[in-house]
Amino acid sequence: MAVSSLTRMTVPLASDQSNPNQGLLMPKLKYRFRVIFENFGVSTPRTELTKQVMDFTRPQVDFADIDIPIYNSTVRLAGKYTWSDLTCNLRDDAGGNVSRLVGEQLQKQLDFTEMASAAAGIDYKFLTRFEILDGGNGAGEPVVLENWEIYGCYLKSVNYNNMDYSASEPVTIALGIRFDNASQTPGQGVGTLIGRTVGDVATGVG
Repeated sequence: MAVSSLTRMTVPLASDQSNPNQGLLMPKLKYRFRVIFENFGVSTPRTELTKQVMDFTRPQVDFADIDIPIYNSTVRLAGKYTWSDLTCNLRDDAGGNVSRLVGEQLQKQLDFTEMASAAAGIDYKFLTRFEILDGGNGAGEPVVLENWEIYGCYLKSVNYNNMDYSASEPVTIALGIRFDNASQTPGQGVGTLIGRTVGDVATGVG
């Protein structure tokens, strides 16, 4: 196969819509990522959590519907948004580092012995940083292709999962994380400043 033909291995577009020498864009790969937890639990370092992450869900946002019934039809507008909960599965290590940090975070949210809760959200909320990497390691430091900063996090649920004599998998801890807001960098996507226009037609057609 001629090397030049590789530039044709993508969806054909009009000449004024795409570089004729550009082939398929390199995709981000699911297994190249890391998750960093800031202000999670009490003990340090918290990097043990990062090393034990098995999988993590990227943020999902949903907008409520505003229906405006008119004459023979209905105009639909975007209402208030809601961030869906995140999930993160961790391998539980033999040294107890992961279970200790998770337990400390739960205790920050509610003291299960004294039945005393935190006075304010700032006392227990943490920041989660999710980064998609380019595959670099060692001497070639990884480049962050996409970064999510997830603010106001707390643990909604923790599942320490089951043990099984017939299984050969590591013990895991499943976290359900609820949060207030998220921003996507570098310089594009969610959280980027977009110029706003002011109009007077609900349909967007002048």
